[in-house]
Amino acid sequence: MAQILLHGNLHVTIFDAQELSTAVPAPAPQSSSARLTTRSGRPSLGRAYLPVHELLDGEEIDRWLEVCDNDRQPIGESKIHVKLQYFDITKDRNWARGVRSAKYPGVPYTFFSQRQGCNMLEDIFDAITNAQHLIYITGWSVNTTITLIRDTNRPKPGGDVTLGELLKRKASEGVRVLMLVWDDRTSVGLLKRDGLMATHDEDTANFFRDTEVNCVLCPRNPDDSGSIVQDLQISTMFTHHQKIVVVDSEMPNQGSEQRRIVSFVGGIDLCDGRYDTQYHSLFRTLDTVHHDDFHQPNFATASITKGGPREPWHDIHSRLEGPIAWDVLYNFEQRWRKQGGKDVLVQIRDLADIIIPPSPVMFPEDRDAWNVQLFRSIDGGAAFGFPDAPEDAARAGLVSGKDQIIDRSIQDAYINAIRRAKNFIYIENQYFLGSSYGWKADDIKPEDIGALHVIPKELSLKIVSKIEAGEPFTVYVVVPMWPEGMPESASVQAILDWQRRTMEMMYTDITQALQAKGIEANPKDYLTFFCLGNREVKQEGEYEPQEQPEPDTDYIRAHEARRFMIYVHTKMMIGTPSFFCIKSLVKLVTSLVFSVDDEYIIIGSANINQRSMDGARDSEIAMGAFQPYHLATRQPARGQIHGFRMALWYEHLGMLDDLFQHPESPECIQKVNKIAEKYWDIYSSDDLEQDLPGHLLSYPIGVTSEGAVTELPGMEFFPDTRARILGAKSDYLPPILTT
Repeated sequence: MAQILLHGNLHVTIFDAQELSTAVPAPAPQSSSARLTTRSGRPSLGRAYLPVHELLDGEEIDRWLEVCDNDRQPIGESKIHVKLQYFDITKDRNWARGVRSAKYPGVPYTFFSQRQGCNMLEDIFDAITNAQHLIYITGWSVNTTITLIRDTNRPKPGGDVTLGELLKRKASEGVRVLMLVWDDRTSVGLLKRDGLMATHDEDTANFFRDTEVNCVLCPRNPDDSGSIVQDLQISTMFTHHQKIVVVDSEMPNQGSEQRRIVSFVGGIDLCDGRYDTQYHSLFRTLDTVHHDDFHQPNFATASITKGGPREPWHDIHSRLEGPIAWDVLYNFEQRWRKQGGKDVLVQIRDLADIIIPPSPVMFPEDRDAWNVQLFRSIDGGAAFGFPDAPEDAARAGLVSGKDQIIDRSIQDAYINAIRRAKNFIYIENQYFLGSSYGWKADDIKPEDIGALHVIPKELSLKIVSKIEAGEPFTVYVVVPMWPEGMPESASVQAILDWQRRTMEMMYTDITQALQAKGIEANPKDYLTFFCLGNREVKQEGEYEPQEQPEPDTDYIRAHEARRFMIYVHTKMMIGTPSFFCIKSLVKLVTSLVFSVDDEYIIIGSANINQRSMDGARDSEIAMGAFQPYHLATRQPARGQIHGFRMALWYEHLGMLDDLFQHPESPECIQKVNKIAEKYWDIYSSDDLEQDLPGHLLSYPIGVTSEGAVTELPGMEFFPDTRARILGAKSDYLPPILTT
């Protein structure tokens, strides 16, 4: 029987249950049925089945279903009362039509509604320096020893002060400085002070102890819905990953005594290793801006005394003004009231005559105006004030489960944008794995993996729908060569294995669609993966290290080959020109980037994995934005999102081409693939005659005509390592940790 790919929404309401047994069935095999699993607490009590063909006509089904065991035999008199209705996404009036209108209301059914009249840019150093009433910061990591201003061509008065001293100074001036820094539970004496993640959380807390800065180490506490074991998993395995700064700021018109709220949201933590420029040098800044900020966690013994390569950093952040900035403020207030302890939040209503209320910062007719919406992954264990009743949660744009209320709007935002996309999607992300229910069950049980978020499957089904319609559509994905860490380690190899399975699932969908249409084409013309890297010839006068890396190590091999990956930390699906929060510190650094048709962008802290998209695991924040006067209606969008993507491609490719104006065209994707393949050949070559002309490298995998992801000839390992490019399945690390 030919495979049928269903793409849509299944609305399910469970009204009642009767005579439920406590027998626990074994996992059920895949079938052409809709399967509902009933649980009391966590163990499965049984499954109810409904043939898929009954759903396909889109009619509502309201009935009692028998609860069965693994052999599909009824369990006594057990039944559940359900209502189901399937909605085919291709029949949605917004399917593949883009934003279409300036009146686009944003992603529906979310906690935060879309805001109009907003703006982005500028930098955090000035924002903190000029704040008079409040400075609120959340971070996965905050390092008090870094300086925010390092560009010698753009010095600022007081720019040499460290972040820690700057915040203490502002607090002593009467500014309320509140910080929520993730409490890494591994930061204990039995392990090491920095913790397994090296977040410096204990050092940060100690630095601000007995000062006027309120710094709270904030563990990822669970809500009240899980077992003791699950609560332990959440508190030790998952993190607070939001990266925001909220300040009061001066008004644009000089001389006004009033203030406004300005917020920063993105992928960059205020910690070591994040400063970089678009050149992403490996060796040439080791005696200047990176001498005291040498970051290289991929080699066990790396240090500035042994020399480069350092790990270059590619990331993105956004500045938000107008009503959207208040949504970020409210997010901080919810989190502080849940875990901040002392009630020291600034009472904004007491400053009503100073801080203006939420209002547009741009006129409606301003052609540079933005419409922006805030999204999150967070649950009641991390945010105060979530409603208890499922009905109230649904009205607030939240998801409810058993004793659990979740904001999962980041995943919803990605899904909404993918489904609206017309021509192409451009993604940069630190991770790319998920939709494990679609992985091949060769040496795993997909139902045991739990990476259930649907973004990879939504992308492949989008491409399939365009192939079936005979329309061009391309998805570009930029990821790191490997997740940060020792590339041969079990955790990194496990993540690469999940990534390979995700890619293979997507390419299988695409190749099957091509075969069904009788099209002979390279699947990489529809979906293509890249990574970033750099390679530099040695220059006269370069920093000379005092020591040498140890022999026969990845470190010495990379040192001698003078190459290393540029770490893609971005979380973006394309859009807006975003800068590192400190504009003069990092000229243009991209992080989690998601761009659709050059008219809509998502920027935030969330990775494309289950941890970030689940809502009940890592806490995350993101914004989605478009410019209402720059939409792809009668002609391609040519606003700031387009300009940002073109600048990004110039940084990555080291060149511009008219074809880049139309990234959906076969000619464009083939040219970009050809350039990236050439750069990979230079990067991986044994010879080094010149600097790498650009940074965009073809991700070193092959794709067969059946969609299988394979090694390239002679390329089992990443250069200079013994780390398998396709990863390796871990038999002892639980999937919940690595997905």
